[in-house]
Amino acid sequence: MVAPARTSFPKSEISVLLLENIHASADELFGAAGEGWKIERASAALREGELIERIRDVHVLGIRSKTRVTPAVLNEARRLLAIGAFCIGTNQIACGAAAHAGVPVFNAPYSNTRSVAELVLAEIVFLARQLGDRIREVHGGRWRKVSAGCHEVRGKTLGIIGYGHIGTQVGVLAEAFGMRVLYFDIATKLAVGNVRPVPDLRALLASSDFVTLHVPETPQTQGMIGAAELAAMRPGAHLLNASRGTVVDVEALAAALRAGHLAGAAVDVFPEEPEGASDDFQSPLRGLGNVILTPHIGGSTEEAQENIGREVATSLTKFVNTGATTGAVNFPEIEMPSIPGTHRILNIHKNVPGVLRDINRIVSDLGANIRAQHLATDADIGYLVMDLDHDVSDDVKNAVAALPTNVRTRILY
Repeated sequence: MVAPARTSFPKSEISVLLLENIHASADELFGAAGEGWKIERASAALREGELIERIRDVHVLGIRSKTRVTPAVLNEARRLLAIGAFCIGTNQIACGAAAHAGVPVFNAPYSNTRSVAELVLAEIVFLARQLGDRIREVHGGRWRKVSAGCHEVRGKTLGIIGYGHIGTQVGVLAEAFGMRVLYFDIATKLAVGNVRPVPDLRALLASSDFVTLHVPETPQTQGMIGAAELAAMRPGAHLLNASRGTVVDVEALAAALRAGHLAGAAVDVFPEEPEGASDDFQSPLRGLGNVILTPHIGGSTEEAQENIGREVATSLTKFVNTGATTGAVNFPEIEMPSIPGTHRILNIHKNVPGVLRDINRIVSDLGANIRAQHLATDADIGYLVMDLDHDVSDDVKNAVAALPTNVRTRILY
């Protein structure tokens, strides 16, 4: 029999705010694990001022890529326990400020992997056959049956920059098409199938007919593909970017396409993207031949959104009900099995010397019996999960919360 989820206050008082049309699969998880959590929804992103007004009594916030969770928002989030980014990226969240406020951030690094990989393979075929141009021409009433410059992808070389979850899947699918696959990653990665690593970025660019980017947005990746890197690519090669808009210099890409050095490109992400639906999107890549432009839809499939809803909602409910932080992007990771007959204290504190000593002294002075204890730290904060016999657990919780190093302390009954 599964033990009931613990709680620090009545579950009917837990307030969840979900923005940007997060998939209903999240509600199913919250309903099953929360047993009465109050869920509010909004179909669009909220601006900073609007979010500040809405978040003051929210315990769990769920967003996608458009909502910005700034330090000003976090300053007003007096009851916020956790944030769920129902997407891969978390750049829209002030993760450091959230950690200092005792708020872990969870995302979905795996759930849209297949959707993005399939889109990339489709775009490779589209570019190789110039299908975007032919489709536009026929829709415009023009009949141009062209074979010049159109190729099979079998036997061509695909270069993958960033061989993580998505890059690996892209390689598997590309090999099934008969492509030769290379990859470059700053970390050592185990190759799948016949995919081969190359020693540096320039070697990959010079060897590939198609180059696809699957890297996170970091100071190291911003602008990593500029004029010099584009010039290093094979004449007639193609560039695909479904990672982050800041990774590629789009002005330089447009110049390389207009000059005929590159034969085509597929871009799903841009340095600046509209906050909502727009009829006035601007980019120097608009109107160029054999260029596929899509509105950040790499993970926009029903399957991916359903999986993301489940993945992030599972992380959030586990944290609220057990204190588990496995998968948090800004927090020390702990996941400790519950011990029947105990109360669990969750303490987030400044990572300075002597905190554990002070907490254990409180436990000793109050005569409490620790049944299990796990401390994990990063450079700024410490996270302690401690299971105690329940007779003095409230006294321990109150004394720990009164320590000057305390950020947030919660008890699960």
